[in-house]
Amino acid sequence: MGGPASKVVAGHAERVGAATRPTMGPDLAVLPDTPEPTGRMGRSRRSTWLNRYVRWLVLADAAAALLAAVVALLVRFGISAGSGPSALYVMVTLALPLVWVAALALGRVYEHRFLGEGSAEFRRIADSALRLLAVLAILTFTVHWEFARGYAIIALPLMVVGTLLVHRVARALLHRAEHAGRARQRVLVIGTERAIAEMVRRLGLADNAFELVGALVDTSRSDVIEGVPVVGASRDASAVVAKLEVDAIAVAAWSTFSQLELRRLAWELEGTDVDVLVAPNLTDVAGPRLSIRPVAGLPLLHVDKPEFTGIRRVAKGLFDRGIALTTLVLLSPFLLACVIAVRLDSPGPALFRQQRVGRGGRTFWMLKFRSMHVDAERQLDDVMSHNVHEKGPLFKAPADPRVTRVGRVLRRASLDELPQLWNVLRGQMSLVGPRPPLPGEVAQYAHDVYRRLLVKPGLTGLWQVSGRSDLTWDESVRLDLYYVENWNLFLDVSILMRTFRAVVAARGAY
Repeated sequence: MGGPASKVVAGHAERVGAATRPTMGPDLAVLPDTPEPTGRMGRSRRSTWLNRYVRWLVLADAAAALLAAVVALLVRFGISAGSGPSALYVMVTLALPLVWVAALALGRVYEHRFLGEGSAEFRRIADSALRLLAVLAILTFTVHWEFARGYAIIALPLMVVGTLLVHRVARALLHRAEHAGRARQRVLVIGTERAIAEMVRRLGLADNAFELVGALVDTSRSDVIEGVPVVGASRDASAVVAKLEVDAIAVAAWSTFSQLELRRLAWELEGTDVDVLVAPNLTDVAGPRLSIRPVAGLPLLHVDKPEFTGIRRVAKGLFDRGIALTTLVLLSPFLLACVIAVRLDSPGPALFRQQRVGRGGRTFWMLKFRSMHVDAERQLDDVMSHNVHEKGPLFKAPADPRVTRVGRVLRRASLDELPQLWNVLRGQMSLVGPRPPLPGEVAQYAHDVYRRLLVKPGLTGLWQVSGRSDLTWDESVRLDLYYVENWNLFLDVSILMRTFRAVVAARGAY
């Protein structure tokens, strides 16, 4: 393992195989000479890349605003009215890109920590547009300016939509750069050995922008924790930050770092490009459920309870049934063609009915297009050796001999699931939710897994868009429980869009 981190670890070679004892700190003498911490500390490859990324993003946002303004100018004055625009509106058109970029900057859209954050970034863009609209309304009222409402009605929505598209494309480019290592955030983590190991494992479960380059542990039994080198103790934080050129310090949920030490470290890093991140002792809770409540000078984390009833659930039900009914009507000729194909391919009914467990443990008959031979369930014991899941009650086999020729095509494109729209229409299932389990699977559930039954099972869900059958049982459970705890309509729409991409790519489908 090369680089500065491995040199630091070399200073601890005498600890290998020894009993647990306090870490003595890194041998900073073996690291390259570095000037004392200044405002440039932490200026890394990521910071340089992001600065260039922001400059291009500003130009793209300005171009989107200019295009929206020109379209509004032509539609409002060049086409609708039949006469050319006045000099005033030409000036407004030219100034709008600058005003829009300034509004986005005031809304902190271009701050490095918000870039690529998806919903948080898009929400800031929407907030900036609302503030700009409010300022425009106040100005026109104050100076009695008869502003052409048609111009604003065309320009502002087009500008917001254009900016959202720009940031959507830019976000994809940013994630690609992170995966390539050009824009990953080099992170130094502080905590106990167990907390750091847990953080490393969790970060390894999904794509992310973090690269853990070192760990500061006051008491360690090893020089390496889950592949991350131990580079010293918590008291060495400032020195190691400068030597390893990190972008952020992450204080794990369990740490010997005191509140006073954390505050002093934050003071030392003021004026630098290094972020301080503090991990709460809480996982799998989405941002909308979290808020900070200052109490006696302590920033306490307030966690809203998950919502399983109420007006939002009624809205979800109406949304589900409306989409299901519309889709069934539009696809009825195609569904009929699937029925004919299944019947012609092998003897037996076109639809397969199977008892599944729904919300609250109530059972229902789930419908699918039959993709296996009629005696498939009696042959289950014969094909158990094909199961890709070594752990848990889930059975999935990539080369299941019971699958018919048409069934293999239907499964590959997830078309066999379409009859479940009838279950959605009847209120037994939802468009999005946890995977509908078999009664035999529920009988093997551990205590925590029963939380999956607090909501309706879904035709699709996080498990499907995150790997489908390629996921382990534990990861499938974790994703389902995350959905149960953090459901909202925006998440549902996002999962439905990702489902379409997953089906087209046929990831994990067999």
